[in-house]
Amino acid sequence: MAVTLEQARRVGYTCLKALLRFAFMVANNLVAIPSYVLYLIMLQPLRMLDSKSFWYIEGVLFKWLLAMVASWGWWAGYTVVEWGDDVKAVSEDEAMVLVNHQATGDVCTLMMCLQDKGTVVRQMMWLMDHIFKYTNFGIVSLIHGDFFIRQGRTHRDQQLVLLKDHLEKYYRSRNRKWIVLFPEGGFLRKRRETSQAFAKKNNLPFLKHVTLPRLGATQVILKTLVAPQENGTPAGGDTVIKESKAKGLQWVIDTTIAYPRGEPIDIQTWILGYRQPTVTHVHYRIFPVKDVPAEPEALTDWLYQRFIEKEDLLTHFYETGAFPPPKGQTKAISREMTLSNLWLVGIQSLAFLSGGMWYCIFQYLYHCLF
Repeated sequence: MAVTLEQARRVGYTCLKALLRFAFMVANNLVAIPSYVLYLIMLQPLRMLDSKSFWYIEGVLFKWLLAMVASWGWWAGYTVVEWGDDVKAVSEDEAMVLVNHQATGDVCTLMMCLQDKGTVVRQMMWLMDHIFKYTNFGIVSLIHGDFFIRQGRTHRDQQLVLLKDHLEKYYRSRNRKWIVLFPEGGFLRKRRETSQAFAKKNNLPFLKHVTLPRLGATQVILKTLVAPQENGTPAGGDTVIKESKAKGLQWVIDTTIAYPRGEPIDIQTWILGYRQPTVTHVHYRIFPVKDVPAEPEALTDWLYQRFIEKEDLLTHFYETGAFPPPKGQTKAISREMTLSNLWLVGIQSLAFLSGGMWYCIFQYLYHCLF
């Protein structure tokens, strides 16, 4: 079939835009990530004198880096509409965030939609596949204290021990509030067939839009971070709840990401921007951690139920283009998530100014020494 001149122009424009966006992203990484590392090296004396202030500053820098990633999608027209509970109400409490996993763009989507949730982004910890450690952003996550988990049966027990040690060492000492994980243990397209076979063998529901979650990491997080006498049992009244609020995990935030027509955005699309502007939909449901069972069998059933509900939410979304209303209500309310372009430009400008400053400093030191 012959290609028209208009089609050729459109393809050419898309390719040129993708090339320019990629060049900007590379330049952005070359100045922002080294600047983050160098600022924190210079602040090591502060870390020894006042650890709390050091990690506060690190958190601010970390949030700015995530805002830069968010800006790549925002300026390409990849926006977010939010549904369900308002998570801003618990942004200052400790929470575990459970997210379905379809593609690499899920992380970018969360980086965007959590930007306007108070201190959440700078005080959150991510659990991610160990391969992420070897990406350009890996050094940032290592410094921030995220946990890289190796998938596979042979590594499972050891990884859970390492996760427990990691949480005990870094979570409270760095004043973390939210911890984000993907319980499915991999992308939907990679795990769906195996999950469905497991479900059939064990007489569990057949799921198409999500997979059955794995228990290990969720159980370790609850055991390590939940205050005593809170998980799975009555907390003993308002007094106990108030006393334990500052020292334990308070909420589980069940987060469901839905893409139009079930076509997820991957990191390549997020960077290059060759896909047409797309609205990603994110649904939240908040559970008090005292209502989450602690026993392994009961916790497994509870976790399975959350993903069965995700299946229903996504089925409804793909059929209607919207999430269903909460029980007892007739209409679902959505909220368009927004970012300030001026703020994003300011952060990007600061990154390039920082890169220029460090370049001048090293040039001066080089000439002084040599």
